[in-house]
Amino acid sequence: MILSISGVVLLGIVVFIFFRKDGLKPSHAIISMLFGFYLASTAIAPSIKAGGESLAGLLGGINF
Repeated sequence: MILSISGVVLLGIVVFIFFRKDGLKPSHAIISMLFGFYLASTAIAPSIKAGGESLAGLLGGINF
């Protein structure tokens, strides 16, 4: 639950910065769509959420 809430907040901040700084580019649109899927409760949202959690786990497991 904490990961999904922090993910929504992080993506919301990133989308806001993209709109304010550069306008909306294709790569920014993908992040905006991810933000929408996290907020929506559609049938595909759990799959995207699971993908985001696995990516976060992968990035969290990297040791520098």
